[in-house]
Amino acid sequence: MVAQAKMVGCQQTVRHRTRILAGLCISAVLAGLAGGAVYAQGAQAPSSPARAQQPITPPLQEEAVQNAAAPCVEPPPMVRIEDYDGPLKKMVGTFARPLERKAVQPPRYKPGAKLCTLTLKGKFVLFVQDSFDPVTFLETAFDAGLDQAQNNDASYGQGAEGYGTRFGADFAGGASSRFFKDFAYPSIFSEDPRYYRLAHGSGGKRLLHAMAHAVVAHRDNGTHMFNFSEWLGTASSVALSNTYRPDNERGFGPAAQRVGSSILQDMGFDVLREFWPEISRKFKLPFRGQAPPMNPGTSPTPQ
Repeated sequence: MVAQAKMVGCQQTVRHRTRILAGLCISAVLAGLAGGAVYAQGAQAPSSPARAQQPITPPLQEEAVQNAAAPCVEPPPMVRIEDYDGPLKKMVGTFARPLERKAVQPPRYKPGAKLCTLTLKGKFVLFVQDSFDPVTFLETAFDAGLDQAQNNDASYGQGAEGYGTRFGADFAGGASSRFFKDFAYPSIFSEDPRYYRLAHGSGGKRLLHAMAHAVVAHRDNGTHMFNFSEWLGTASSVALSNTYRPDNERGFGPAAQRVGSSILQDMGFDVLREFWPEISRKFKLPFRGQAPPMNPGTSPTPQ
């Protein structure tokens, strides 16, 4: 009996590991296919003399292209960690980067100008940056520890092995969600996956604007559209998680509950993105779009 019980336990462990590896492999395959498509599109794109004169941008940078409908301007660059003064502020800046990466503010100083849209490569880079940001690993480690403390996904067991399995499942779930919402569906529907700040107006108006982003998004051409990537991306990641989470409740009701919870969480992050400039000013933190301090004797760079 003891030997039989050990054999059953070993079989369950193997099945759990296989499911987690399958989830990670699916995420890796999706990312690989997307990267191949991005590379193929870049290789087929004709080069022009004007393009060749531009300096080569470093990898994993937010990329923008000319908007055909109207003159476009690129969003301000991300705040560097070096611009935060002191270890505490640097830590805050580290956690703020994922927020700022997907938040942009339409220009008000150029009437008629629009923000440049993200290319296919830019959307893929956004997915990669979000997935492998240090904050992502910290968040995944915290969620896995919380799940283990509450004994969620009980079939994973306890101890280091159970924690590692939960960490892999949580990371696979986050990566697949970002793939669908940052790259796949935005590319299919020509949707900009970033959040556009209102930045001006009453607090209530800005709060409603941030909450409405779960339903209303921006097209690549600057017009408004239904936020397909939020709803379809969340639903796709929830459905995919059933393949490597054996303890998930099946059926429409539990799936709808997980989709709703994820969308509410994204809505909360959009509210934080909307008011992050005010929070930064309150705590004297640099924020995206703020002019960097200049040394005495220097002149501003011409735009």
